[in-house]
Amino acid sequence: MSRATAQHVTTGQPGRLAPLYLVCAALLWSTGGLLVKLSSWGPLSILAGRGLVAASVLLVYLRGTRLRLSMSHYIGAVALLATQMLFILATRMTTAANAIFLQYTSPLYVVPLGTWLLGEHPRRIDWITMVILFLGLAFFFGDRLSADGLTGNLLALLSGFTVAVFTIVTRRLGRCDGGSDAAAQVILLSYGLAVVVGFPSLLGEAFTPRDIGLILLLGVFQIGLAFMFYARAIPYASALEATLITMLEPILNPLWVALVLGERPGPRACLGALLVVGGVVLRSLTADRQAPDRDT
Repeated sequence: MSRATAQHVTTGQPGRLAPLYLVCAALLWSTGGLLVKLSSWGPLSILAGRGLVAASVLLVYLRGTRLRLSMSHYIGAVALLATQMLFILATRMTTAANAIFLQYTSPLYVVPLGTWLLGEHPRRIDWITMVILFLGLAFFFGDRLSADGLTGNLLALLSGFTVAVFTIVTRRLGRCDGGSDAAAQVILLSYGLAVVVGFPSLLGEAFTPRDIGLILLLGVFQIGLAFMFYARAIPYASALEATLITMLEPILNPLWVALVLGERPGPRACLGALLVVGGVVLRSLTADRQAPDRDT
């Protein structure tokens, strides 16, 4: 598609609404930390309950779509399942800010994995971004932490790796299958696996109105509706626009927790968060300027 054609497409009604859809998706995603902290259920139970509700929402979204599952789909689904589990555990053990911002260090792993699996060679800005992210990590772990806090940080950092695996797998599937439903199918499979993994734990929980309400909020809004907004917007948004707008998620996630629960990250963690956001934004700005104008 030429630049002129792309500009014409994005000026239609869906194109004009794409930024609003992305903002809505980021706002809904950002509630995850608070809702997880408010729930009295164990991590596996939250995983299964949220997965059951989210899978139901995604099935409605994908109705009529033929599922074609390969080994790559399962690898991506397991990576996303691990990401969910690690995020829930990290959110329970460290601050919401640390849990979400350390997950956003996934570019540290995307660069080597992309080189190895996709043949995407890193540019100078990729190495600069990695250095900035490493500096951000140093500030996160420079805060005085309890044993649980340190473990939570490590789990959040590991979730950055699983996000990278999921990203690489879905990108590869998109190239091979030539369709935009690959990520949706991987996500749906992942939430199905989440139900299987966490169901025994779910059976032992007390189904109070409060916890049922929180799980419904997580499954329907924080995951299901957010994904629909994102899927609706992404064909019409540039990579830069999508990255910058969805950076609202890590910024707002700890803000909601601070406003409701009074949990505030330390000053070094705040500086680390600024470095992580700055690194990701710098990478996005530079990548957008250097993107070639290809006709397809």
